[in-house]
Amino acid sequence: MSPDAMNSLERDLQTINGDVVRMLSLVRESCELARRSLVEQDAAAAERCAANDDEIDRIQAELEIRILTVIARRQPAARDLRFLGASLQALADIERAGDYAEHVAEVGVRLAQQPPLKKYLDIQRIFEVLNVMIDTTAKAFAEGDVEAARRAHALDNEIDDLYDQIQRELLTYMLADTSAISRASQLAAVARYLERLGDHIENVNEHVVFWLTGERQM
Repeated sequence: MSPDAMNSLERDLQTINGDVVRMLSLVRESCELARRSLVEQDAAAAERCAANDDEIDRIQAELEIRILTVIARRQPAARDLRFLGASLQALADIERAGDYAEHVAEVGVRLAQQPPLKKYLDIQRIFEVLNVMIDTTAKAFAEGDVEAARRAHALDNEIDDLYDQIQRELLTYMLADTSAISRASQLAAVARYLERLGDHIENVNEHVVFWLTGERQM
């Protein structure tokens, strides 16, 4: 590969990396907007979350084409090819994470029309963990930091534990008071959406580890 071709490939890779990190930043922002929709009953935050999701979808569509074009035209090898493959796989996970944030915001709008069932302490803790997880994932991707990817990946365990705890608590509400079933079911859906969001960010870190090490093992 000529020096000019190598420089062009490097520029392409840097641009793709920046856009993937931009998608992660938008998901991070969407999580905060979803939290505000749910906890603070902020309908405007839900609308902004939906707009964020549209932007994430737009970036994903453009990036998919760009990555496939770079693979076809530049014929990258080894680590560069792994980076492009990992980025392509990560796009779908990041896009789904944005979808789940939007789902939470939508439930927040519906729940705002009813008296609150309970304080959202555990759910707010999930949001806190997700924020750290996404920030650490963005660092891992931007800096090619495999240890950051492993740290972010491990955070999903706390989200899973919180999810199980929330589900058990909501079940007791539903068994004790049939009038609480609708609200408890919607909160259970919120917890499930956040747990799935964490799973998709966990997947992104698995893609990062593969890019950097060539291994699937965390």
